[in-house]
Amino acid sequence: MELKWLEDFVCLAETLSFSRAAEMRHVSQPAFSRRIRQLEQWLGVTLINRAMVPADLTPEGRKFLPVAIDNIRLMQETRRALRPDSKEVARTVVFSSLHTLTLTFMPDWLQKLATIKGGLRSRIAPDRGGIEDNINTLVEKEADFFLTYSHPLVPILLDETRFPRRLIGKERLLPVCPASAGKMLDNALKTNTPLDYLSYGDYSFFGMALGRLFALLPTFERTVSHENTMSVSLKAMTLAGWGTVWLPESLVSDELETGTLVTASDDPAWILDLDICIYRLGGPSRPIVEAVWNTLS
Repeated sequence: MELKWLEDFVCLAETLSFSRAAEMRHVSQPAFSRRIRQLEQWLGVTLINRAMVPADLTPEGRKFLPVAIDNIRLMQETRRALRPDSKEVARTVVFSSLHTLTLTFMPDWLQKLATIKGGLRSRIAPDRGGIEDNINTLVEKEADFFLTYSHPLVPILLDETRFPRRLIGKERLLPVCPASAGKMLDNALKTNTPLDYLSYGDYSFFGMALGRLFALLPTFERTVSHENTMSVSLKAMTLAGWGTVWLPESLVSDELETGTLVTASDDPAWILDLDICIYRLGGPSRPIVEAVWNTLS
């Protein structure tokens, strides 16, 4: 259960329009509809009669509406009561970020912000998974900034007047495998045999980027031995001998240096050069947020 599901439902109950409610909640209509269904699945009942135009609440939906409103109010009051003192809040910056960046990039990068007058206290918001859901943490004021990878194969189509962005780093996504297995990708291409492949799935950033990269390069058969959206978990799987995986270079630099892992191909075409970008919501914000943004310029 997420608070935003309740807020979505109340907004839909007010508008009785999926498209209008999605617009008011600053998400796409498919994402909004998915969240309403997640709420219904969690409750185990149907809240919305979708067969009617405009949509209407079911009897269960009408019963649940005041409960949802009360719970939103209660959670907001509880959050206000539990928040730390104003001085600590004033210097706290909340980052939404892809999980891998919190491990490989943020610790050193945050050192560059240490010169901000008055000091900086950072906090990571939970990774929501998809780019759109993470961007929505900015809209819902759950985060001040969003850090993500960027590549032309997976364009992030955002209005930069509403969501300004800055380039803050570079990364390379490399195909790697255990040294004992040799150049697994080159061998698979040469012998036309299936490659044991550790997959990010189809919908994560790396999964989409690799799917589009594979469509541009020589085809090869892949046998998925494991799927996980988290790079650090896939790293553990390749170290255990489960196959080839594309990983950020910064995540495997030690293993490449010691020879525990090797690149799975000598062809640089299989490497993705990535930008690391930071987004914020346009318009005025708290002084500490503006100080971070100005430091990045």
